[in-house]
Amino acid sequence: MGAAERNLRFRPMILADIPAVEEIEQEAFATPWTVEAFMNELTNNMFAKYIVMEQDGELIGYGGMWVIVDEAHVTNIAVRADCRGRGYGEQLMKELQRKAVSFGADRMTLEVRVTNTVAQNLYRKLGFEPSGLRPGYYSDNNEDALIMWAELERNSIA
Repeated sequence: MGAAERNLRFRPMILADIPAVEEIEQEAFATPWTVEAFMNELTNNMFAKYIVMEQDGELIGYGGMWVIVDEAHVTNIAVRADCRGRGYGEQLMKELQRKAVSFGADRMTLEVRVTNTVAQNLYRKLGFEPSGLRPGYYSDNNEDALIMWAELERNSIA
């Protein structure tokens, strides 16, 4: 375990986390989710499962997914800008995968910008494979999304 991972803690996202989550969302995405969207996910969506990642008590990342029957669909994932490039995104994705398995998911899917090769490389490292495109998926620039899927093996997610 590296020094960066030593004081990491994952827990379910709560409504009080939304201001910090929204700050990360604003710096991470060209078309960020609104506060209302996160509130709706936490209060009105029975399929939604969201977690936050804290280091030394400070929220530095979050991730969310919908778990429907045996499939998990990653809705969003982000790490604070000044914490990127240090393996936190990988730790967060691994935790989402573990949580998905605990909720009964056998497979996980996500969409990623076709130009976001850094994220694609991380997802490939974690077992995701490309399976198609969603043309014009991103509303800010009409960019296509690469659809990726991973099989979740109950004993192999470490």
